[in-house]
Amino acid sequence: MQPQDEKITLYNELIAGCRRNLREAQYKLYNLLSARMFSVCLRYAKNREAAEDLLQEGFVKVFVNIDKFRGEGSFEGWVRRIMVNTAVEHYRKSTKMYPMVNVEDVNRNITWEDSGDDLQLEDLMNMINKLSPGYRTIFNLYVVEGYSHREIGELLEISEGTSKSQLSRARYLLMDMVKKSEIVKRSAAIVK
Repeated sequence: MQPQDEKITLYNELIAGCRRNLREAQYKLYNLLSARMFSVCLRYAKNREAAEDLLQEGFVKVFVNIDKFRGEGSFEGWVRRIMVNTAVEHYRKSTKMYPMVNVEDVNRNITWEDSGDDLQLEDLMNMINKLSPGYRTIFNLYVVEGYSHREIGELLEISEGTSKSQLSRARYLLMDMVKKSEIVKRSAAIVK
């Protein structure tokens, strides 16, 4: 049996146990997926505690709705979507978004400048986390999760144009942070 087949078999067994409300199956499924799903929640939450709350609420939804998983696509992808939707629900309840730039300005092509190989993934994640909740949410939904602006608009109950303008502004702010970090790194190298 291939490792992928073993993983599918394990998921199928755990899903069947969760459908019968077996606590042991729920516990094992949680342990299997919680680390990856926590990283998803962290991208949307304002801090670790909020991410932990999203994770717990998301898993409750997984267990309550597990009968709705039809086996089309990956189970992990289905769980991930629940986590993202849970984060979006929390965001929507706590914030109302308004366009930050004119929709006409969105059509400008924003190009990322090559900042060399010095930018680490952790640095980029820290920069993304410094964005305001609105910018960060739309950036994550569009860039990381692959949602369209129409889908983001429906999820967040905003216009497609607002989604586009928020993404444009988020990219601009991230580029500015990258440039500033490169200037700091160059300055530090000169001092040495």
